[in-house]
Amino acid sequence: MALEKSLSENSIEAYLHDIEKLVQFLEYKKYDGSPQSIELKHLQEFLKWINELGMSATTQARLISGIRSFYKYLLLENILSNDPTTLLEAPRLGRKLPDTLSVEDINKIIDAIDLSTPEGARNKAMLETLYSCGLRVSELVNLKISNLYFNDGFIKVTGKGDKERLVPIGTVAMKQINIYRAEIRCHITPQKDHEDFVFLNRRGAKLTRVMVFTIIKQLVIKTGLKKHISPHTFRHSFATHLIEGGADLRAVQEMLGHESITTTEIYTHLDRDYLREAIIRFHPRS
Repeated sequence: MALEKSLSENSIEAYLHDIEKLVQFLEYKKYDGSPQSIELKHLQEFLKWINELGMSATTQARLISGIRSFYKYLLLENILSNDPTTLLEAPRLGRKLPDTLSVEDINKIIDAIDLSTPEGARNKAMLETLYSCGLRVSELVNLKISNLYFNDGFIKVTGKGDKERLVPIGTVAMKQINIYRAEIRCHITPQKDHEDFVFLNRRGAKLTRVMVFTIIKQLVIKTGLKKHISPHTFRHSFATHLIEGGADLRAVQEMLGHESITTTEIYTHLDRDYLREAIIRFHPRS
């Protein structure tokens, strides 16, 4: 997974967790746990078992996906000659629309940052970058100084599967990064091998994903917004606001780093007020 598919540590951990769940089930049922002995009926029992544990349809589907990948690997390596997952049916999933923030909500969260602290300037630069570029949280914490091309108005980010892409960055985000680097970051001694990361903690190490989640969670509490907001919400909002503004779907796909345009199509949902306004303005019978 690491060498051939270039998957991240988080993805590998998730796949291993899926297989561990299957092993737990086989041990619980006292079945022979060797891959060669597992048949479709065992996997169907496993599905029933995880359903009875109260796992959501999404979690069940992800578990099955992980187990299918494992069996594909076994076939490729000639460890098995048949795949018991071929006829295994995953639960049907409805398309869930991602949570988004209005521009006013985003401004409220960013305005809640305490700029009197050194971390404040960094956090403002981070959130402006998240929203300006629609980055994943892992792409944000791994953003490097050597990948900032501000003269051209772009940054280079490394996404899933170690795929690199160029993303346009807005003037507000560039301004906040420049302020953070000139006034705060220059006074921090980076730890070894962390010299090139844009965003550092006070000890000079790059930020963790959990730290970014925590920063946003605290700001949301401060603003009093009654929404479940994560770094990914800024990415969803970035895409939705672009499409609402008339941006081309293929362009948004490129900026988000989606392999398939069907993933980007979920952002073509628009809020009801926007749809109603469009119908009133453009429909001949309105």
